[in-house]
Amino acid sequence: MLQVLLIDDDPAQLNVREAVLRDGGFEVCSATTAEEALAYLQEPSSAATFGVIVTDHILPGDSGSEFVRQLRALDSRIPVIVITGLAEAEPEYAGLGVSFLVKPCPPEQLIAAVQEKLDTHS
Repeated sequence: MLQVLLIDDDPAQLNVREAVLRDGGFEVCSATTAEEALAYLQEPSSAATFGVIVTDHILPGDSGSEFVRQLRALDSRIPVIVITGLAEAEPEYAGLGVSFLVKPCPPEQLIAAVQEKLDTHS
């Protein structure tokens, strides 16, 4: 089964979204920084197991858009869903092939978005 890589620096949000996704039947691997997520993605044993990435836009150090640029530089075609409360964030992702969910994101919307990406790209 393909995993969801979930990235958020807010422990409360990370725990809630992880629980929502697990309750939705997904296997989840969590990271609190872009660096941690990229390390997971560069591990040969785990990189191929990720079917979708869900990331917050605001991360410590790198922004979500910078993370996606680094991800795409690795030639990764893993679908990415960005969760943000900032409408002005979307232009930062131009040409990076991501989908957006707006905060607050209802659990069923998150589950449906992840399932759609897994169905489309698996």
